[in-house]
Amino acid sequence: MKVVVAIDSLKGSLSSVEAGIAIRQGIYKVKPDAQVIIKPLADGGEGTTDALIEGLGGERIDLTVTGPLKKPVSAYYGYLKESGTAIIEMASASGITLISDHEKDPFSATTYGVGEIIRDAIDKGCRNFIIGIGGSATNDGGIGMLKALGYKILDETGQDVGEGGQALLKVAAICSDNTYDKLSDCHFRVACDVTNPLCGKNGATYIYGPQKGVTEATGDLLDAGMAQYANVVAKATGKNYQDAEGAGAAGGLGFAFLSFLNAELTPGIDLILNAVELESELKDADIVITGEGRLDHQTAMGKAPIGVAKLAKKYGARVLGFAGSVTKDAGACNDAGIDAFFPIVRGVTTLEDAMVPENAKANMTAAVEQVFRLL
Repeated sequence: MKVVVAIDSLKGSLSSVEAGIAIRQGIYKVKPDAQVIIKPLADGGEGTTDALIEGLGGERIDLTVTGPLKKPVSAYYGYLKESGTAIIEMASASGITLISDHEKDPFSATTYGVGEIIRDAIDKGCRNFIIGIGGSATNDGGIGMLKALGYKILDETGQDVGEGGQALLKVAAICSDNTYDKLSDCHFRVACDVTNPLCGKNGATYIYGPQKGVTEATGDLLDAGMAQYANVVAKATGKNYQDAEGAGAAGGLGFAFLSFLNAELTPGIDLILNAVELESELKDADIVITGEGRLDHQTAMGKAPIGVAKLAKKYGARVLGFAGSVTKDAGACNDAGIDAFFPIVRGVTTLEDAMVPENAKANMTAAVEQVFRLL
């Protein structure tokens, strides 16, 4: 029997790989000769870097970069030496969780630190990049990142436009003569789950700006600046991506990746499943196990476990789901490809006790063991 395990983290309790190991232990109690393959799972958002570092045997690289408000912040990325791959979450450098509510300032917030992480990874020999761009504090169109990578963003007088959304209306020219060494050799794959264009009522400023400090009074000005910037970029590059799906992601960072770095914007789960090479293991799998902290109707709307289930069904495997808890509407997961799912909590308990890692591991192992006794 071949079993492939690809379960998302049980946030606050078990990492993806820790949950996978607990599942493997439960299987071995019943089927000690089973072939069990564990693959890390994430959706391209928070926790993706940690999951892939742990699951793919990568190295965590810690560094200090420019934060969203230009103050130094501690950031990190994953380094896969063998494949020359860097795994980066832009939120590590420019995330909204790095600033307090009263500090939110879309006119000043910058993505410069994201470019600094990319530079550091290039210096380490990375030429392949997997980048999650969710959770940004910025609305700068990616200007900060581009400047950190050597692009000159200039106003009508030939001076630097500065940082943040305030710079957008000033952009008159973009010079790429002195971009960072080896940047042209790099391949960028960006995990992006939004389809918003760069500008307009469905664009970066109006849809995502309010959570970053954009108000009714400032939205029109910032969006006009974004359009101005996009027009200059189109003239400079000969490419116009302002209406492309995902261009408005992370305050326009998606647009910068498309326009200047020839990036591929891909739904997060698809990108991660490809990165961990899950499909090759599913071709001869008998059973596939997935899940997350809580299975509910939102899981069925395309979250990571459903991505696994759909891929498994392509090869006719039976799909089982395990979760810390399941809701009354979790039956939607059955319709989405999970044949049967099981909560792992074994009795009345507090949430705090259920989330203690040792308790969660024991509960996971025990639940899996009993299910496999039926198999």
